[in-house]
Amino acid sequence: MNWDWDKLREKQEKFEKGQGGFGGGIPRPPQMDEFLNKFKQFKFPGGIIMIVVLFLLFFGSSTFFTIGVDEVGVIQRFGKYERICQPGLNFKLPAGIEKLTKVKVKRVYNEAFGFKTINGADNQRFTTANEDLEVALMLTGDLNVAVVPWIVQYRISNPYNYLFKVKGVRTLLRDMAEATMRTVIGDRSINEVISKRDEIAIAAKQRLQKEMTLNQTGIHIVTLEMKKTDVPGPVQPSFNEVNEAVQEKQQMIYKAKEEYNKAVPAARGEAKRVIKDSEGYALDRINRAQGDAARFTAVYKEYVKAKDVTRRRLYIEAMAGILPKLGKKYIIDSDQKNLLPFLNIGAGASVSPLNGQFLNGNGGKK
Repeated sequence: MNWDWDKLREKQEKFEKGQGGFGGGIPRPPQMDEFLNKFKQFKFPGGIIMIVVLFLLFFGSSTFFTIGVDEVGVIQRFGKYERICQPGLNFKLPAGIEKLTKVKVKRVYNEAFGFKTINGADNQRFTTANEDLEVALMLTGDLNVAVVPWIVQYRISNPYNYLFKVKGVRTLLRDMAEATMRTVIGDRSINEVISKRDEIAIAAKQRLQKEMTLNQTGIHIVTLEMKKTDVPGPVQPSFNEVNEAVQEKQQMIYKAKEEYNKAVPAARGEAKRVIKDSEGYALDRINRAQGDAARFTAVYKEYVKAKDVTRRRLYIEAMAGILPKLGKKYIIDSDQKNLLPFLNIGAGASVSPLNGQFLNGNGGKK
């Protein structure tokens, strides 16, 4: 098919002049390039653009927010508690409708009593403050005054209770911590306060946690640490003297116990030895007595069989055991009428027990 380029050009010119293409005098629609040119020529006022930008920024910042890993977000709608947002990117209604409060639930807070922080509240270095000294002054159970500084470490376990249940949670915590510590210290002596700090800290922590839970503060007590306890400066010398006396007393007690531990076992051992010796002696005497009784019984049986012979033998045996022990012996016959004035009775002379005659040293008769 052949194109008539002249007719096409003529129709194009009529179309551009509005004389054809759309039913005669109908104007043609605006083209895209014309629209863009007109838009570029139009100028918005600078204030309107700034307002639009600020509105977009405000809307975006008040509706989208981020919660850190160590915190949660508490949302209030027209002042009333609505929900809790977890860590991450979250959405809420614009400001004026819903309000966001971030609560750090994993952060450990410190409250010092009798101390003050050096470099901020989170620094673990503490120093004594004169204005806080009265807080640390406490009366013990034995009516002594002690300086008891301590630190309470806690974290927020329930954001809802922490924000809405109690007004002034930190003030309540400090008041309850002071009251709890004074109660615990008041039940103990000054020596216990100084030497048993760990035990007191545990008891005070349990009591303080009970009070915080009862008052619905939403606080969890992580630890309660007692610093070095002492007595006030003016009474320190006297207290040192008392401690020295107590130590000397304990030393004397230890020495006495040492001597006791040495003497008592030795006495018990000696007593056991004496008892054993007595038991052995008693057993020996019983055995000897039983042996003698058996021997006498045997002799008596023989005596019954032959009384005269046995009687004479017993007499001879008895005299044989007695006479050698008498030393010099002078035996005179009862029938002797006259005595020779110069009778030679020497040291070697003896008398026969059978007939009363004198014997010389060789056993000969005289």
